[in-house]
Amino acid sequence: MGVLTRDEIFRAIEEKRIEIEPYNPDLVGPGSVDLHLGNQFRTFQKLHQIYHVTDESDFQTITKLEEVDDYFVLMPGETVLGVTVERIKLAPSLCGRLEGRSRFARLGLMVHITAGFMQPGINNHQVLEISNVSSIPLALHPGTRMCQFVFETCEGEATYSGRFADQAVP
Repeated sequence: MGVLTRDEIFRAIEEKRIEIEPYNPDLVGPGSVDLHLGNQFRTFQKLHQIYHVTDESDFQTITKLEEVDDYFVLMPGETVLGVTVERIKLAPSLCGRLEGRSRFARLGLMVHITAGFMQPGINNHQVLEISNVSSIPLALHPGTRMCQFVFETCEGEATYSGRFADQAVP
């Protein structure tokens, strides 16, 4: 597997092996594409009981979906699920990784804390696992270039059809 550089990303977009909606060529960097934070967030309920983590666990049973107009305040020690504005569709020969941006890591904001691998053939919005590890509340503004998608080639082809194949909200 190899990382696609700027020219290869543009070529893959032109050949429709990568589709980004909405697409802005100015967001293509040397080895990734920046993605924007959407305005929907899934917050975790404050529970006073144990939640068992198993193969059948469903995050929707312990979270609440919220939509904001201006900004979302993430308190120290809290985690929230966000979603990208952009929908990404990959050819079966491409996969990728979702990464945070260093400018936000320097603020104590972990933009994508786990599950960063994006399967070949995806066609969805990317859910962001956002945590505030700083000591101050941080306001998350929809429309901010929050993360970056790094594209990689696969040896062989496959298409993801799992549980989150059609995700559009966090």
